[in-house]
Amino acid sequence: MGTADHRTGGHDAHHVRDGAEPPALRRDDWERPTSPSRAETAADRIADRIARTRPGARLGTKEELRAECGVSVGTFNEALRLLQTRGLVTVRPGPGGGLFAAQPPPAARLDAWARSLDERHPEEALRIRDALDPLLVEDALWHASPADIAELRRHVAALDQAAGAADPVAFARADRLLRTHLAALSPSTLLRSLYEGLLAAVERAESASTPETHVLRARYDRLAALVDALDARDRDRALRLAAAPAGTSGRGAAPAS
Repeated sequence: MGTADHRTGGHDAHHVRDGAEPPALRRDDWERPTSPSRAETAADRIADRIARTRPGARLGTKEELRAECGVSVGTFNEALRLLQTRGLVTVRPGPGGGLFAAQPPPAARLDAWARSLDERHPEEALRIRDALDPLLVEDALWHASPADIAELRRHVAALDQAAGAADPVAFARADRLLRTHLAALSPSTLLRSLYEGLLAAVERAESASTPETHVLRARYDRLAALVDALDARDRDRALRLAAAPAGTSGRGAAPAS
């Protein structure tokens, strides 16, 4: 993963003497907000330019944009990967090539469908969203970088705070933001568009609900455990948690096949 193993508390294994177990990492340690990486900062800078650029317009060559961001080749390549997985840029080789602002996919024009779910059957949006979760988790296992995991953990921390305050509105918002970032990791434009089209409807429905505190806590526990599983690249556990019924911690779900 390119970072110190959290199971050793940031120390190499040979520093643990006499076979003693290292001190356990507390949830507060990994939920503490961290500064964005240089790759994230570069990606955000290019994303800001894309937001002011018409779809399909040329942004420049890789070298031009790398120099503008003031980062190394490796860091820029990581930033470019983040932008590509979020569907913001396309890369064209050859003369006249370079980086271009991505064209909006036809599947993104699902607003009327999402509004219909919101107005008539918001529970359908929740059911379909949950059915798509394993597909997104499978993609995240392949594509999530350390920077992505850090961003997911920031959203998990917001979920924890909202659950502790028994605030369904704040919880629904944090849940949507976490899932939006999770969806951005998928290279499938269609899957991203379908999933993101459901999130606003689900957020409205869940904001208007009044779940008991233990239900919010169970949902938080499930999502926190899911991010842990993604970080560890534990496919069986990640898919088991993704398939667990909504409102549960996922501890009793059957193992994934």
